[in-house]
Amino acid sequence: MKVKVNKDACIGCGACAAICPDVFEIDDEGLSTVTNEEVPSDKVDEAKEAVESCPTSAIVEE
Repeated sequence: MKVKVNKDACIGCGACAAICPDVFEIDDEGLSTVTNEEVPSDKVDEAKEAVESCPTSAIVEE
């Protein structure tokens, strides 16, 4: 599983980083960024929860 953040849609709420800190973090601009584009197999469920929890649907699975 791969994920990507659409920076234009991200509002930096931090839900993704709170749910799955091994894949997402908030950058210096206050927006979400992917730290590990290829989600480790043991973090797939957390990453999917982060995707579903994004209030602006800025995170997409590739």
